[in-house]
Amino acid sequence: SQPVEATDDAFWDQFWADTATSVQDVFALVPAAEIRAVREESPSNLATLCYKAVEKLVQGAESGCHTEKERQIVLNCCRLLTRILPYIFEDPDWRGFFWSTVPGAGRGGGDEDDENARPLAESLLLAVTDLLFCPDFTVQSHRRSMVDTAEDIHSIDSCEYIWEAGVGFAHSPQPNYIHDLNRTELLKLLLTCFSEAMYLPPSSDSSNTNPWVQFFCSTENRHALPLFTSLLNVVCAYDPVGYGIPYNHLLFSDYREPLVEEAAQVLIVTLDYDSSTSSSPTVDGTTTGTAMDDVDPPGPDNLFVNYLSRIHREEDFQFILKGVARLLSNPLVQTYLPNSAKKIQFHQELLVLFWKLCDFNKKFLFFVLKSSDVLDILVPILYFLNDARADQSRVGLMHIGVFILLLLSGERNFGVRLNKPYSVRVPMDIPVFTGTHADLLIIVFHKIITSGHQRLQPLFDCLLTIVVNVSPYLKSLSMVAANKLLHLLEAFSTTWFLFSAVQNHHLVFFLLEVFNNIIQYQFDGNSNLVYAVIRKRNVFHQLANLPTDSQSIQKGLQRKKKTPEPISRTNSQDGVSMEGSRPAAPAEPGTLKTSLVATPGIDKLTEKSQVSEDGTMRSLEPEASQLSPEGNSPAALSDGEPWSGEASHSRRDRRRLSIASSSGQWTPSPDWVMSWKSKLPLQTIMRLLQVLVPQVEKICIDKGLTDESEILKFLQHGTLVGLLPVPHPILIRKYQANSGTAMWFRTYMWGVIYLRNVDPPIWYDTDVKLFEIQRV
Repeated sequence: SQPVEATDDAFWDQFWADTATSVQDVFALVPAAEIRAVREESPSNLATLCYKAVEKLVQGAESGCHTEKERQIVLNCCRLLTRILPYIFEDPDWRGFFWSTVPGAGRGGGDEDDENARPLAESLLLAVTDLLFCPDFTVQSHRRSMVDTAEDIHSIDSCEYIWEAGVGFAHSPQPNYIHDLNRTELLKLLLTCFSEAMYLPPSSDSSNTNPWVQFFCSTENRHALPLFTSLLNVVCAYDPVGYGIPYNHLLFSDYREPLVEEAAQVLIVTLDYDSSTSSSPTVDGTTTGTAMDDVDPPGPDNLFVNYLSRIHREEDFQFILKGVARLLSNPLVQTYLPNSAKKIQFHQELLVLFWKLCDFNKKFLFFVLKSSDVLDILVPILYFLNDARADQSRVGLMHIGVFILLLLSGERNFGVRLNKPYSVRVPMDIPVFTGTHADLLIIVFHKIITSGHQRLQPLFDCLLTIVVNVSPYLKSLSMVAANKLLHLLEAFSTTWFLFSAVQNHHLVFFLLEVFNNIIQYQFDGNSNLVYAVIRKRNVFHQLANLPTDSQSIQKGLQRKKKTPEPISRTNSQDGVSMEGSRPAAPAEPGTLKTSLVATPGIDKLTEKSQVSEDGTMRSLEPEASQLSPEGNSPAALSDGEPWSGEASHSRRDRRRLSIASSSGQWTPSPDWVMSWKSKLPLQTIMRLLQVLVPQVEKICIDKGLTDESEILKFLQHGTLVGLLPVPHPILIRKYQANSGTAMWFRTYMWGVIYLRNVDPPIWYDTDVKLFEIQRV
């Protein structure tokens, strides 16, 4: 309680001199209440403690930590700072503390002015990066004999000490579990430094960069390149199965996994960068000039983003893609021996990393789509989506999976790759089918829409946009998938659904676009879909004859009160689920989850491109929106919206065509229904029905057929050449970077990191502002 002099070394040393502690011990010995009490009652002592701990880290980095005692002091200071920093961040008055210089800091000698002009935060970050390449502490020493003087930490080229072979580095160092443990502790401290972002409320202003990350990823950090490479390679080279020996992980504790998790988390935080605000040329990997030019480095000042966007060697792409695919598929690896392979838990961090790679490095995106390797990413994502669909605590995972598929679906190659037959039998809670990866995608999307929880409704637009984007390239849908698409149309075109919300009719437009694309561009192989359309022809006739008078609208809305279930689950002909699959389960009551900000509506998320004859795309002006008269769909709101004010405001502007009822609620009007009904793209399908229905009926009467296979055979050989309207141009809605998604990613990523760091619980019970912690 009394202020203690900074010079009283005996007092301060007791905090880090203890030999046998672990980070868990520090958390137990230093309770939250005590840290807060010191912060309020004797702030000078807290300041001195932080400053002293940083000073010890700086000294350790200077000396190179040659003795066991020095290493122990460094680790203890590291743990202590990890414990204390969140309590400094949660108090706005303290937040600037680490960015101030400490008065009278350098009591030793003359180079005081030079060194001590640095803010505490910078000294801390530079010391930690030096320590991450400290021979015999975190990396293998290259010196052979101990007679030599120890390696001088300032003269070593850390690029020779990269932690793992992979991108830009061919040598794989001998694994050393002590080094792995030490790296993990230092990375934990780094992550805690970066977590200041958690204590600021979400804002749509992307200019508020995280000062810790900004400095760490700047040219001030002389280890930026080897550190970026080490983190990326450690993650992508990790093989949790353990050299292919079943049950290996039960015999040997895996020291790599905690390091890989920490590396993945530090990496995605350093890549938290809003690419929509930067006009930098490097984000797509093409720069003019070489990296060696004297001018400012092209592209973002954030070196990690810069390096990521400039990776270009095929073998590097192959290494990254194989690594990410291997780790994402890990939870799906069903062996004959249950639990024989280690199951990793950091798939959400991997998905964020994969997203950043595709978003910042267009060459990587094209590489991913160049071969069917993209399916090794697709199948795990579909598995996660299907598995999490009933679980409210995993709504963030649902969003990122869908965002990645939306990004991929903007490229023609993705649609083409989906035609590959699906033979891997991952046990999933979906009907058994024989078909392609496109069938798998449609069946999983149908499952999400018909049996996911309510909070997923904002994703319906995205899911159907993905199907629209790939539809012109789908050569042959299975009967199961064709029936699923028609079941969705049936559900979305009921009058009560169409009239009950201002944007619901968009879903019908998307589905009609899917049918039109397949009929116009892939008629030949798609007899299953054509047959399903003929069988369900009444749905199309009902849409064409949709009533628009007030009385019918009211009547349609009345039906809703009788059947609150949004989509009938009975008549979707769900066959038997796959063998070995478990049904998607809701979250256990009491599961913690973090709130997310709203995601932008599909119109903000994507821009339209038209595919020309030769397959090139050109962007369309936003005015060409044929989707809906009132323009945009309202921003989809997720749960616990901190800034939903904007969304509801813009939503009001968009309701010009509808009448506000006395309660201020939106109600559908005849004019509003007419405005979009007249634009329903039904011509192609009506023409198809006009030509084929009489022919099919005739076959049935002539041959007394009730057998589907004969009709399918007839449809396979039929043709509509010259009978259909002129094919419409293919429209693709490509994802476009925007600050709304950048903010969403920030809240999602920090929410994941908050919930995953439970041992020790670094941020638990501190006053976090970026999201709310909720219980399911």
